[in-house]
This record gives sequence, structure tokens and C-alpha cells, in this order.
Amino acid sequence: MTNGTAGRPQERCIIEGPRAPRRPPFGARPLDDPTSVPPQQRPPNAGARKPAPGLRAQVGATREAAIALVRAHIELGRTEIGEIAGEVGRMVALAALVIAVLLFAALLLVIGGTLFLAEWLLGSMGWGVLHGILLAAGIAVAAGVLAAGMPASRVLRWFLVAVVVALAVGGALGLELPNQLYRSVGDSAGLSVEAGVRPLVAGLLVGALVGLVIGIVVAAMAAGSGGGRLATVTGLIVVGALVGAFSAITFGPRVGAAVGITTGYLTWIALMAIDLARNGIDTEAIKNRFYPSATIETSKETLEWLQKRMPPGIGS
Repeated sequence: MTNGTAGRPQERCIIEGPRAPRRPPFGARPLDDPTSVPPQQRPPNAGARKPAPGLRAQVGATREAAIALVRAHIELGRTEIGEIAGEVGRMVALAALVIAVLLFAALLLVIGGTLFLAEWLLGSMGWGVLHGILLAAGIAVAAGVLAAGMPASRVLRWFLVAVVVALAVGGALGLELPNQLYRSVGDSAGLSVEAGVRPLVAGLLVGALVGLVIGIVVAAMAAGSGGGRLATVTGLIVVGALVGAFSAITFGPRVGAAVGITTGYLTWIALMAIDLARNGIDTEAIKNRFYPSATIETSKETLEWLQKRMPPGIGS
């Protein structure tokens, strides 16, 4: 007898365990859904959302961002200021170079021009060097006496006198007028010396005589002892003799003009020095130039006016 199940295929009961996760096809990206991952492979809190930041955290983040922004602006400003400072330094250096070159050109023009004119007009650059030194000395003395309180009109007056002396001496020596005068004086006096030396001897004598006359006049006008007057007369006699001998030389036009210019510079310096020594330095006037007397007097008057109008007992 057959079973009731005869004739039907026998069914197989297979107990299947958990199915393995299906792998995505090759090249396909897995789903972002964390539930697609098996529970044993899920990280903790995989499906939980992060809590939103609080107000304090947001304020802190904003403050840090603001600080970072300010720092970035500061760094940018420093960079630009450094670049600007470099450009300013470059411009200042170039301006200093321009001024130095122009100053050098001006000095070269003055010094070179003086030497060239001396060589061209006077026959030697040595006169240019000497005249440049004397001109600088004259300007220095003029600045000094002006600072000491001498009026500018007197400085200008002595300069004009020096110009007249320079023209007179230069013209006389350039035209050899003293030599001709001494020659005629020697011939008239019948000096028994050689004709070529006769102007020199006559110049010594004439210069000593002129010095004697000037010495007597100066000694009579000056107050002092007899020894001082005698020394003054003797010194002027010697100076007169030397000047007479020097003026008896035949210089020629160029050298005569150079000597005249030199004499003019020396005369200007000497006249300013003599004027300063005679009149002295007015220290009171110099003090008044640096003392604010008008301001102090006005302040005193204002203080007195206020004290008169204050009630009694205030400010006492």
C-alpha cells in the first residue's frame, strides 16, 4: 500500500540562515543609507544626526572668523606699507642723488670757472686759487660781522670801497704808472744809481717818506705813550718803503690786474675787521634779538589788568 504522498515529488525542507548582503554590481556605488549595511558592520550612532551647534559655539566661530579676517587685513596692510616704504626710500635716494650731482656741478662750475678765468685773463690758475680763497674768507668775515650786529649797509660800503681800491691798484700797476713816476723822480733827483735800478730806489724812498707822514698823523691822533707812537711811526715807515719797492716793479696788464683784485679782497676784509674792532660787539643788542620782550611785557600788562578786576582776596 502506497503512501498518500506517493506519486508527488518529495519536498525538501531546507532551513536557510540569514542571507548574505547583496554586493552591488561592479562599478556601482553603494547606497548612502546606513540601513543597507548589516547591523554588525554599522559604526556606532551611524544613523543618528549630529546636534546643531549652540549659540556660544556660533559666536565663538564668528569671533574666530572675524579675528582671522582682521589678521589677514593687517598682514596685507603691512605688506603694502613695506612696499610703499621701499618706494619712498627709492625716491628719497634718487632725489638725494640728484641734489648731490647738482651741487657737484655747481661747485665744478664755480671752481672750474674761477680757474679758467684766471688762466685766461690773468695768465695763471694760481691767481684763481688765491682769489677763491680770499673771496671765501671775505664772505665768512662778512657773515660773522653781520651776526655780531654790524649793519649790512656798512658791510656793503666797505665792499664798494674795496672795489674802488682794486680798480685803482690794478689799473695803476697794469699801466706801470708807479714805475714811471719813480723813474721820473729818480731822474729829477739825480740818483747816482743804474738806470734799471733807479725806479726801485726811488720807490723805496718815496714809500718811506709817505709812511713817515702817515705815521706822524696817526700818532698825533692816537692816544698813548711816546713809545707806542714811535713804534707806530716806525712801522708805517717800513710798510711804506716795502709798498714803494713793490709798486716799482713792472708787472704788465695781467699781473697788475691780479694784484689789484688781491688788494681789493684784502682791503675788504681789513676794513670790516677794523670796523668791528672800533665799534665793538653790542652784546645787549644781540641779547634783545633773542629775548621775547614784547611778549613778556604784554603778559605782564594782561596779568596786572586781571588782578585789578579780580574780587579782593582772590589770587592773593
